[in-house]
Amino acid sequence: MDFLRNFFSQTLGLGSQKERLLDELTLEGVTRYMQSERCRKVICLVGAGISTSAGIPDFRSPTTGLYANLEKYHLPYPEAIFEIGYFKKHPEPFFALAKELYPDQFKPTICHYFIRLLKEKGLLLRCYTQNIDTLERVAGLEPEDLVEAHGTFHTSHCISPLCRREYTLNWMKEKIFSGTIPKCEKCQSVVKPDIIFFGENLPARFFSCMQSDFLKADLLIIMGTSLQVQPFASLISKVSLSTPRLLINKEKTGQMDPFLGMMIGLGGAMDFDSKKAYRDVSWLGDCDQGCLALADLLGWKKELEDLVRKEHARIDAQKGSGTPNPTTDASPGKSPPPAKESRSTEGERPQ
Repeated sequence: MDFLRNFFSQTLGLGSQKERLLDELTLEGVTRYMQSERCRKVICLVGAGISTSAGIPDFRSPTTGLYANLEKYHLPYPEAIFEIGYFKKHPEPFFALAKELYPDQFKPTICHYFIRLLKEKGLLLRCYTQNIDTLERVAGLEPEDLVEAHGTFHTSHCISPLCRREYTLNWMKEKIFSGTIPKCEKCQSVVKPDIIFFGENLPARFFSCMQSDFLKADLLIIMGTSLQVQPFASLISKVSLSTPRLLINKEKTGQMDPFLGMMIGLGGAMDFDSKKAYRDVSWLGDCDQGCLALADLLGWKKELEDLVRKEHARIDAQKGSGTPNPTTDASPGKSPPPAKESRSTEGERPQ
């Protein structure tokens, strides 16, 4: 009975109280709510769209996206480059691509630093990211602030289940840029960055934090994601039915036919336009511009712009002096705990 009660509560909104907390469904309404005593804990859900202005392509755009530009790797289909079965047999295409997209070649964007401002102002409960570029860490978020749902380049492990030796980002970088396939120094199996390929389990941290975070959230900010990859996309339904949700994206997403949502158990779809809309707000356009618009309304715009300039100058100075980026240092550690659920192959990419 408890299962059925929870199921119908989440999918149909039965048995739960819907309180309207925004005085209007606009960015201005979200701003006033963020400035109120009601908004103390913010969760951010982010995807590839927050990193495109750093020079990292998204995966789904018809001509500029990564999947549209993989012909030179002679793959059976574009998504194969991120499928674990294909990687184990043919790791060469992935590591050739990794050399092109290696994380420390890019600087965080305005979006990344907006999330850091949320942290500095004591508002950030957690940032859940689909991205594997580590730019959240470079921007100043700590591991405790993050759930890297699709993994990260920050560490790597031997793929042999009998070994699982850990390697640092600097070790992996040296192998990738030397043009050699990274092999374990202990058993000679391939070493793979800890990003989640299609067919692999999500990190256990994703599920443990999900269970504790979302009912605490006072606001959900969703940026730069198509919300097509499960189970990440289902996170929008984990907050309470009263929690406002702001989407900053090039297009509206997260909407679903109510009957379909009930049938597959993905209630809580976004509702921006119906007469029943009461908590969802969309700001459509470039994610950096959306964050600047919100920061401006909050009175944070100059602070955000100054932070971006200062941090980009620091990163440039580090690169010029050859000083290692602290985010690339990782000491050997234990193997990761077992995960619980495998990632759907629907739609998007390891982000």
